[in-house]
This record gives sequence, C-alpha cells and structure tokens, in this order.
Amino acid sequence: MTKLTRILIAASALAMTTAMPALAKTFVYCSEASPEGFDPAPYTAGTTFDASAHPIYNRLVEFKKGTTEIEPGLAETWEVSADGLEYTFHLRKGVKWQSNEAFTPSRDFNADDVIFSFDRQGNAENPWHEYIAGITYEYYTGMEMPSLIKEVVKVDDNTVKFVLNRPEAPFLANVAMPFASIVSKEYADTLEKAGTKEDFNNNPIGTGPFKFVAYQKDAVIRYAKNPDYWGTAPLIDDLVFAITPDAAVRLQKLKANECQLMPYPAPADLASIKADPNLKVDEQAGLNVGYLAYNTTMKPFDDPKVRKALNMAINKQAIIDAVFQGAGQVAKNPIPPTMWSYNDAIQDDPYDPEAAKKMLEEAGVKDLSMKVWAMPVQRPYMPNARRTAELIQEDFAKVGVKVEIVSFEWGEYLKKSMEAGRDGAVILGWTGDNGDPDNFMGVLLSCASAGEGGANRAFWCNQEFSDLLAKAKQTSDIAERTKLYEQAQVIFKDQAPWATLDHSTQYVPMSTKVSGFVMSPLGDFTFDTVDVAE
Repeated sequence: MTKLTRILIAASALAMTTAMPALAKTFVYCSEASPEGFDPAPYTAGTTFDASAHPIYNRLVEFKKGTTEIEPGLAETWEVSADGLEYTFHLRKGVKWQSNEAFTPSRDFNADDVIFSFDRQGNAENPWHEYIAGITYEYYTGMEMPSLIKEVVKVDDNTVKFVLNRPEAPFLANVAMPFASIVSKEYADTLEKAGTKEDFNNNPIGTGPFKFVAYQKDAVIRYAKNPDYWGTAPLIDDLVFAITPDAAVRLQKLKANECQLMPYPAPADLASIKADPNLKVDEQAGLNVGYLAYNTTMKPFDDPKVRKALNMAINKQAIIDAVFQGAGQVAKNPIPPTMWSYNDAIQDDPYDPEAAKKMLEEAGVKDLSMKVWAMPVQRPYMPNARRTAELIQEDFAKVGVKVEIVSFEWGEYLKKSMEAGRDGAVILGWTGDNGDPDNFMGVLLSCASAGEGGANRAFWCNQEFSDLLAKAKQTSDIAERTKLYEQAQVIFKDQAPWATLDHSTQYVPMSTKVSGFVMSPLGDFTFDTVDVAE
C-alpha cells in the first residue's frame, strides 16, 4: 500500500468517526467480495463491474436504469447502415476525464479513446493488450468480437465508425456492457512513459459519476463524487464499499447502520429482514442461471451419456429447498424463463438415481472419483455453493461416484476454472448482462468461448450448436432468432455439458432511509441515483 493510500484511508476513517457534524453525505454499501481489479475489460465477475465499470466509467451507450433498453451514453446519437455492417457513433462533446496524483488530462474525451478501448482488447499487437502478464479478455473473445469487428474508424475527433464483418443483432446491447467501458488513451500513454502500466488496473481514471479514491485490499473501497461528471450529479458525496464476504455479517452491519444496503442476503434471513421496521427489501425474478460445468474434454466426462447419468443423480429440488429456501426454481435450460426464446417444451432430466447408476454402468464407468468446485462467494444464482456441493456429493455417492470438494479465492477460482485440462466439475453461474440470449449461450457455451480467453467452463464445442447461434446473431428478425435459440437449447439438453441447477429470485435489503436505488434486471449495483436521509 502506498503512503498516500494509507493517508487517504486514515483520513476517511477519522472523518467518519469524528464527533464533528459531517458535511459530506456518505453512502456505505456492504459488498460481497473484492474486485479482481479496476479495469473492467479483462474480467467477467459482477462484483468487479460493480466496483469499476459502474461508478468510474461510461460506455458509448448504456442501459436505462432498471431495464435492458439502450440509451445514449458517451455517444449522443448513432446511425446503423441498411446492411447492418456500419455503426456510426456521434460522441458527446466536453466530457472531462478524471484526474489523480499521477495524471492530469490535457484534453476532453474523444474518438482516440474509443478506438484505444476496443483495439487493446482485440489486437494482440497493441502494447496494452497484455499489459499485465496473463491478462485475457473473456468477454471480448467469448462474444466473438475479434472476428466481428473489421475496423474502428476515426471519422473526426467526435465521430467514430465501427465496420463489422457480418451483421450482429445484439451489437448495441453488447457495447453497453461493462467490458466495453471507455478508457483514457492519454492516461495509458502517461503510465507507459512512467513505467507504471499496472496502475491502469489499480488506480483507475474514467468519465463516470464517481472518482476512485483508495482501495484497502479485501476491506474497503472509497470513491468521491466526480465534480466534472457530464451526466446528472450523484446525490451522495462519498461512496464506500465495505467488503464483507459473510452474509450474516453484512446483515449485522446493515442492522447497525454501518452500511445502508447489502446484496445477496441468506435466504434463511429474509423473514427477519422483512420484519425489521428499519429495513426494506426490493425483489425481482433474477435473469440468471446456476450450473455445474463438466470438463467435456476429459474422460469420462467427454461422453454425453455419462454427463446425462450424473445429471439424473442430482436432486435439484432438494438444492432449491435447502440452499435457496424457496427463493428460486429448478433450471432445465441454460437461459432463465424470463428471457425471450426460452424453450419451455424441453423436458428436464428426471431425478432417478437407479437409472443414473445403470447408465454409468452401461457407459463402462465404475469407481469414479471426481472433484466438484465450490465458489467461495455468494452470487445471485448461488447463495451457498459449499452447501450445494455437499448435496451433490451425497447424491453422487448414491450412484457410486466419490466427490472431493475444492475451492479457491474468488479471483483464482475464476482463473483456474478456465485452465485447459481442469480437473473436476465447476459450480458457477451467470447473470445476464444485456437481456439477449446470446449473452448466455454465446458467451458460456459457444466454440469461440471454449478456448483461451473464453468463459465456456465446460470447454464444450458443438459445431451445430455454435452455427445456430451465429445464424441467430446475424438476423434482426426476432421470430427467426427465437426459433434458432430454441433449437440450440434442444442440442444443449441432449448433449448435457452442464447440470443446470437453478434460477434464483434476487433480493436487495436496505435501510428505510435509502431512496433512489433501482434494481437492475442485469444484477448490477449502481449508486449514482441513490440518496440517504440524514
């Protein structure tokens, strides 16, 4: 930790505990985990986006609060060519970059920043492509951006044109996602000159509603209102993320008013939260799925019959009852029932241990030992992965399969679970980022996403499935797209690269003093419209 960081943290702590009346309005969010970094492009975790993309940065277009509708962001207007191959964005003028002790911008946001933000992810020759050893761009790769974007052309300082190799129906929704946050080229140049490129990820500069102040690893992140923000100014002066991995501790802090809002309450606590006169709870159906991903490249999990047999051994309803305590439903498809193109005609694999045992024997599998990976954090799609893994362990034991449960720190878990040759099946899940089925099926299950830099943790590549997705993305006809995604779900179910586990209901407890918080269907936590009564 730098001396400046220590001073900032100490000063902030003093300010919060002093007996003097506070002039600044502070909002504390009890977040569930530490961010992987503060550059949104190389990561996929919602925790990271909540701490980086949303407070600090902006995108060309953004999602309207509480919806998956597109609205202007750093681009005021845009046009799409008749053939769907050119998107021209007219950029907002006068947008100021933030500053810090190492950087004072000499110019406003412009087209160079947009080109740099995309080129560094897609161009392996860009000196910022791998500015930290081992960094990859899972989203950019998984959404096939390298083959989609032919070039990004600077028309003038305030106009940029994306030329595509093929039409892409969800393109605008895709560039509204956190990975497409616009970063400062001038800041990158300054850090390169100083030989401190890693600060791009540690000490971020954006155009968003809040400025980064300090991060005390695994403890607290501090932000201050950005005085130069181009949009509507936040109502709070200081934003604090108090990193609190344990749901019970988050609730204690909320009840003690040490924080004003928390994510992912334990399902068992919902009744007491609702009964507390000082608290209120927002809720909505989550746009999410929880799953167990087999490594389909490793024996015996390369055999769909084995995967099917294991799926039939899992009592999914028991997981919903024990882990979600009713705040969820059994999943049969890789997309949630609230998503358009959900194929309800598909029959789920029945829970049938006897049939599962028989299928494993027929496939020549006996004395199987395997690892089941359990996430160390609560996510909307999985409030307690350890307990879920224990239930799967018990279920698999009944069909003669021995399970060892393993876990890692969250950042390591995400990284290691995508390593080629990974041992075992991984509990993970997904909350939709843009309201499009491709955001689930393309990102998590396509061939493009099965290799290095992708997010396909089953390493499953089915060409027929991927061809259907590619075809669906190239038409803007919703009825045609729906038909194609429905067909893709049939293949998924037949081939069973995952055991689909659950779709959860999302709950957000907060103090009754809080106003202006809007739940996102995408599971984001944003605080630029939040106010808290004194």
